[in-house]
Amino acid sequence: MISLITGTVRSIHSDRLVVEVGGIGFSVLVNPSTSGAVTLGSSVQLFTSLVVREDSLTLFGFLNEQARSLFELVQTVSGVGPKVALSILSVLTPEDLGRAIAQEDVSAIERVPGIGRKGAQRMILELKGKLSDLSESGTYQGHQPAWREQLSSALVSLGFSPKESDNAIGALVNRLQSEGVDASSVDMSDLLKDALANGKNSRG
Repeated sequence: MISLITGTVRSIHSDRLVVEVGGIGFSVLVNPSTSGAVTLGSSVQLFTSLVVREDSLTLFGFLNEQARSLFELVQTVSGVGPKVALSILSVLTPEDLGRAIAQEDVSAIERVPGIGRKGAQRMILELKGKLSDLSESGTYQGHQPAWREQLSSALVSLGFSPKESDNAIGALVNRLQSEGVDASSVDMSDLLKDALANGKNSRG
């Protein structure tokens, strides 16, 4: 099982990345928000889910472990395979999906390509209560904006653990909010510099 890869981004497409690890290029299927959060030639860490079929091995990648957990959870629904699961994460934010499940909003789930009315009803029935369980366990923490995913990936590639990265970014966001600044309006290089300083302080 390949659950994590760290390497250099060699190719970017809306639905996949090619990541070079040790001289080998891995083709990883991703959603558009993930492909939009990385840059060509940069280092990236992807949490991956390997889908094995008789005639293929397909790797799906995510910038955080929470997204991968949600990807794997929705596949527990009858009739939902990995590509449909990826489409769900591309069309609906985790908050939107959780709201649709809780409110039994069939039309919202029908927006996902490959899911009809019966499929949406089945998803509501089978996931009812499971999304809140995932959130309470701490495995799933909701949708992250692209800048935060990119910043987290950069910190992890520089040696931070996912928890240290989250702590450093959380401290940065709190400071910016106290100053009335929207983090999405700040240059990524400045965000990274400040987050590194926060991480250094928290590490002592």
